[in-house]
Amino acid sequence: MASPEQLEAGFEILAGELRAIDESCSRFRSDSEIAWVHRAEGRPVRVSPLLLEALDVAVQAAATTDGDLDPTVGSGIRGLGWDLDFSLVAGREEPARIVVSPAAGWQTIRIDRRLGTVQIPAGVEIDLGSTAKALAADRSARKVYKATGVGVLIALGGDLAAAGPAPEEGWIVRVTDDHRNGDSPEGQTVALRAGGLATSSTTVRRWCAGGTEQHHILDPRTGLPAQEVWRTVSVGAATCVEANTASTAAIVRGAEAPEWLVELGLAARLVSSEGHVMTLGGWPEPVV
Repeated sequence: MASPEQLEAGFEILAGELRAIDESCSRFRSDSEIAWVHRAEGRPVRVSPLLLEALDVAVQAAATTDGDLDPTVGSGIRGLGWDLDFSLVAGREEPARIVVSPAAGWQTIRIDRRLGTVQIPAGVEIDLGSTAKALAADRSARKVYKATGVGVLIALGGDLAAAGPAPEEGWIVRVTDDHRNGDSPEGQTVALRAGGLATSSTTVRRWCAGGTEQHHILDPRTGLPAQEVWRTVSVGAATCVEANTASTAAIVRGAEAPEWLVELGLAARLVSSEGHVMTLGGWPEPVV
């Protein structure tokens, strides 16, 4: 059991990590580091170690998923109408038209670790939203455990990371289409003991643009929302970044996702667009 002092220290560390990730990686802030990279018009930009790490994670996710994830989808998702914080996008008047922009390709990102610089072609926009949140969960869990010495579970929306010893019964987690639904009958309660757990879903972040309903998980090859074979995919892995990478790529991969997840040896729960549930890779039974 954490003491009040340990809890306070943990919250301060988490708040600092989230602030740092936002200042480095947010495409909605004109003063973020990634915004500086966008404004450089193809020139190399010296950036912080945190942004270098976040870009490394995003590029590695793209490489390991054969491009099912791609951080150069920023222009594509902006063209579909998500160009502001989502709370503003969901509440504003529907844009009359959309602009479809396939990803420029993660291979266009040039990272020089020796010089600490990043270079992208002019006009390419980076979106680190998915992997950066998972990275923040992993980093925060490790730092809180190191500072306090007590086991911790960090939950950032659908991204969870554990560090240190778990409670005897494990960390009790509700997996569902929308984490805001609480004890939704369509969800499942599981126990997480170590590593990461991520849920990717097409059901929560939806908006209308150009007369069509959009969702936020793009197929980088087309620049359009991925076909909704699965409305939700949850994956357990050694880290939250690995779990998030697999769960999001599975949405994009569609019907081929189950075989791919089995090949990776990952436990997963997939919910089809019709609501049918498939579990594989030793996904746990529900906790009663």
